[in-house]
Amino acid sequence: MFVARSIAADHKDLIHDVSYDFHGRRMATCSSDQSVKVWDKSESGEWHCTASWKTHSGSVWRVTWAHPEFGQVLASCSFDRTAAVWEEIVGESNDKQRGQSHWIKRTTLVDSRTSVTDVKFAPKHMGLMLTTCSADGVVRVYEAPDVMNLSQWSLQHEISCKLSCSCISWNPSSSRAHPPMIAVGSDDSNVMYGGKVQIYEYNDNTRKYAKAETLMTVTDAVHDIAFSPNLGRSFHVLAIATKDVRIFKLVPLRKESSSTGPTKFEVQIVAQFDNHNSQVWRVSWNITSTLLASSGDDGCVRLWKANYMDNWKCTGILKGDGSPVNGSSGQPGAMNTMVGSAVQTSQNALNGSAAGRYFFPPLDAPRAGSRYGHLLPPPSLIEHSDAQFSPHSQLPQSPMAIHGQPPQSPLSLHRLYSHSRALNTLPEHD
Repeated sequence: MFVARSIAADHKDLIHDVSYDFHGRRMATCSSDQSVKVWDKSESGEWHCTASWKTHSGSVWRVTWAHPEFGQVLASCSFDRTAAVWEEIVGESNDKQRGQSHWIKRTTLVDSRTSVTDVKFAPKHMGLMLTTCSADGVVRVYEAPDVMNLSQWSLQHEISCKLSCSCISWNPSSSRAHPPMIAVGSDDSNVMYGGKVQIYEYNDNTRKYAKAETLMTVTDAVHDIAFSPNLGRSFHVLAIATKDVRIFKLVPLRKESSSTGPTKFEVQIVAQFDNHNSQVWRVSWNITSTLLASSGDDGCVRLWKANYMDNWKCTGILKGDGSPVNGSSGQPGAMNTMVGSAVQTSQNALNGSAAGRYFFPPLDAPRAGSRYGHLLPPPSLIEHSDAQFSPHSQLPQSPMAIHGQPPQSPLSLHRLYSHSRALNTLPEHD
């Protein structure tokens, strides 16, 4: 069960971004008050601000962590047309600073002529690389040739996107079959211009990034974009935050051996949800790419998960201020769930679990005959009871009901478990 905790961030203006480090024990926030704050999680689970400093001379849009292999390193980008790299140093120079950490600026990247709207570190297998995108429509890729000297960064690539850029995402795949790839989203206000998401791929022959794909169906402003972690898949999954949540699958088509151009993809939209009923600002994957979280102007974080048929459903709605969730609306395939009214409280006991500010719709049960049908118990172990099962009783739902079978009375559950134990009895000494 999720528990909402409020943190007195003490920022003096809007907070634009929150970023966790690789282990999830540290957090960085940035704001229009031109500052970045670093938070550390204590053993008791409380977050404590361990550093706060003025980073830019304009609103700070994004902050991001490098992989811990390169040390405690942050990057930030701002309306002041710069991006900056920060490193945490543990003081050793004198007794006063010994053991105390502080953040110092290692470099300022000043190539952009307009607001720098996003900054991301490349996957660690590529080395210490940093990408920025800016409102002038240019994506820039920097590299630190010496990871021990973070004051030296060289501009490796400039990619002109011809549309003002709002967000970027690296494809995290480390497979040799997948060249380095960057997805770029645009918040250009011109709705007539389709293709607000562009995919760029690195070409070993030309040593440049070339456009591999444009998602022409995305015509609204894109606020965030995220490739899912790739755990050995042959295809890529991309989540997009626009006026709704969209999930695309990019399947590489087989290249001709003589072809030197970028990979061609078969683009499939696998899910689209307008449950937020508002602008969606952030999308984020879990580390196994099985769960997608999205946040929007409705004040909710919504969790999305695919079942074994690759049908995406809403599996959780989190509201941070503690108020009940007033429901969600969506297109066919999205969960239509109304929660919060007294009339439906008893129905929630059957359809899903409600816990104050959260609602968790039920997941599909495996069907007999499907590849998950083995999760259903053999018919010989199922005893149907004549006892009436009240939906308002406080009995826990039985495993049979969870797997799509009729609920069992406690007596028949006891028989079921006794029978299954009898089939697998072990010698007493075991």
